[in-house]
Amino acid sequence: MPIVLNVAEKNDAAKNIANIMSRGTSRMRNSYSKYNKIYEFQKNLPSLGQSKMIFTSVAGHLLDKDFNENNRKWFNVDPLDLFEAPIVDFVPDNFKDIKRTLEKEARTSNVLIIWTDCDREGENIGFEIIKVCSKINPRLKILRAKFSQITEQAVNNAINNLVEPDKRQSDAVEVRRELDLRIGAAFTRFQTMNLQKAVQAISQAKSVVSYGSCQFPTLGFIVDRFLEIKKFEPQNFWFIEVIDERMDCKVSFNWKRHRLFDMNTCTALYVKVLEDPLAKVSSVVSKPTTRYRPNPMDTVQLEKLASSKLKISSKKTMTIAEKLYQKGIISYPRTETNIFPPDLKLEPLVSEQTKDNKWGTFAQRVLNDGIHPRQGKKTDKAHPPIHPLKHVTNLENDEYKVYELIVRHFLACVSSDAIGKQMTVKININGEEFEANGLNVVHRNFLEVYIYQKWSDKELPNYIEGSSFMPQSILQQEGKTTAPALLTEADLINLMEKNGIGTDATHAEHIETIQKRFYAEMNKDRRFLPLKLGLGLVNGYTNMGFELSKPKLRAALERDLQAICDGQKNPKVVLQDQIKKSITSIVNYRQKTRPNDKSP
Repeated sequence: MPIVLNVAEKNDAAKNIANIMSRGTSRMRNSYSKYNKIYEFQKNLPSLGQSKMIFTSVAGHLLDKDFNENNRKWFNVDPLDLFEAPIVDFVPDNFKDIKRTLEKEARTSNVLIIWTDCDREGENIGFEIIKVCSKINPRLKILRAKFSQITEQAVNNAINNLVEPDKRQSDAVEVRRELDLRIGAAFTRFQTMNLQKAVQAISQAKSVVSYGSCQFPTLGFIVDRFLEIKKFEPQNFWFIEVIDERMDCKVSFNWKRHRLFDMNTCTALYVKVLEDPLAKVSSVVSKPTTRYRPNPMDTVQLEKLASSKLKISSKKTMTIAEKLYQKGIISYPRTETNIFPPDLKLEPLVSEQTKDNKWGTFAQRVLNDGIHPRQGKKTDKAHPPIHPLKHVTNLENDEYKVYELIVRHFLACVSSDAIGKQMTVKININGEEFEANGLNVVHRNFLEVYIYQKWSDKELPNYIEGSSFMPQSILQQEGKTTAPALLTEADLINLMEKNGIGTDATHAEHIETIQKRFYAEMNKDRRFLPLKLGLGLVNGYTNMGFELSKPKLRAALERDLQAICDGQKNPKVVLQDQIKKSITSIVNYRQKTRPNDKSP
């Protein structure tokens, strides 16, 4: 009987997949790692027949990268040398027990099936597992299970349609990890040696000030907004406001000119209006209007909504979502797709939610009226949008809030748009035009379940086109322009996505890192404020002529990494091109500051 070693990315995934495949009959035994159990059962596989299945897991990346001992000595090694210094892969001490387990089980196995997450990072972790197991048993047959959710249908589909691991995706991660090590180490040493004296905040830092090619552009967005606010000079403006009161309803008419920055001009127009203050109703228009339901949820939308609506950080949101996925409660949470694939059966997913006492009635109505999913425009061709798989009631606190957000969003996007009637009344007072808008929500539809959006009635009394009335008041008002606000986490994620900094899977980590390193902090209003150290680094690099806090360098790398995944670029070429750019930056700086020094 063939022995098949199956390895998932986390213990929970291994446990739940084994439970599904064995129909609850798997036997658990301990491994060398107390956190990573082994689950055994027998299963008839399409290509292998009756097989002994051994299911275990890792805990994320099994291997790490570092320089050899000689190149870890700070002041004996030129930062430029780190771009060519040998790099070794090693197993960190806390993962050596996992490695021992894999080696022991691989020695007697015939087949290795990789069950890591189906994204770039998961593919790379898969190849780390392959490297460890194949070294012990070179005869192992290697296969890959592709899945987006831990359900019976998805798991059975994966085991019946095994494929080869995707080396191109893994290669892209290898390039990124090597560049992160080389560039991070080189610039960390470079900035420590060259910026410490120039920037007081760096010299006073209690630990090494580390450089990260994604963290710096992320910090750059925060610093740019902070400096924009500091430089902002408010301007006075003036406008005319018309107030009418009838039938216990106060109506404010807005000036068509909006506002003027010249007081004398505004005052002249105001005097003109007061000379003949009778308002003539020039137009009354009523037309249908629509509030569109949301697109299916991708990772970026989950992070932004959780941050802005639930006040939960993107890092914590993704940690929770990962747990819910490992337990088979939601689909895979790292996806760029906001289009439901045609083969995804939505009706059973909606039906599952009819059991809930908060949104169950709405879910039933969706089933009765017919499911009408709104479709976005993005797909990563790997995973569907984030959606609930089960109805659960045993979650607490933030876990429940994230689950509720995912469920309500899913039900909203498969229901119908909200329908309203908008009324616009335009008036003319001695040649100046004003208008007021009202809204009557006719059918709330998705808004009944989607508590994260507001769309409320705004009553307007009855106005008749061609009629006239005397306003209760006509006032000249004064205001001041206001500076833009500091960035929220949702704003920051928007900028990162727009500028290609990181991926949907890494945004949260980069935001967390700049806070842990005391480059920036989130204030009590949940907006980001750069700290002295962060400001010092950005200003220091800018003064040195570097643009490391600008997004274009990292965005170019992200495009290259995707090109590797698509088979359009050679990983070695991308690696060397990126290294060359970094070397050029340091060499150019040295030549500017030491023009008589011919050395690099």
